[in-house]
Parts: sequence; structure tokens; C-alpha cells
Amino acid sequence: MKDIGIVRNIDEMGRLVIPKEMRRKMDIDTGDEIEFFIEGDRIVLRKFQPACFFCGSEVALVEYKGKRLCAECVAEMKAKF
Repeated sequence: MKDIGIVRNIDEMGRLVIPKEMRRKMDIDTGDEIEFFIEGDRIVLRKFQPACFFCGSEVALVEYKGKRLCAECVAEMKAKF
């Protein structure tokens, strides 16, 4: 489902402007790192978060529903549920 739909052109240098409304919604500020990857026939862009969403650890990360989690936090969650 689409929340916001805006069409933009890519310039001669291959650059694309991410609309302000989308940057605001995704909490993307000037200077933030953005990661690009391909999912099927789509190019996906998102704010780069190289650490665990909960504790900030950068060790043994897995991705779950678009968030990076460390093994310790995953183990803690498993124990609680």
C-alpha cells in the first residue's frame, strides 16, 4: 500500500531528490547515510542503521521487519515470550 506517491526525474548525473515529505516521514536528515538494495523488481532506499535497534550493539545482527537486532536482544525477547 502506498502512503505517499510522488514522481521525480533522475538528472544527468544519476541523482534523485527525495521529497521533503518523505524524508520527514522517514526521519532522514541532511548528512544521514542511506542504503540502497534491490528486492525483486524494486530499488529500496532506507536510512542506514548499522546497529541493534534496541541496544546499539554492532555485533551479530539480524534483520527483522526492517530493523536490525543483535543476538542478545533476540534471545531476551524469546525468553520473555
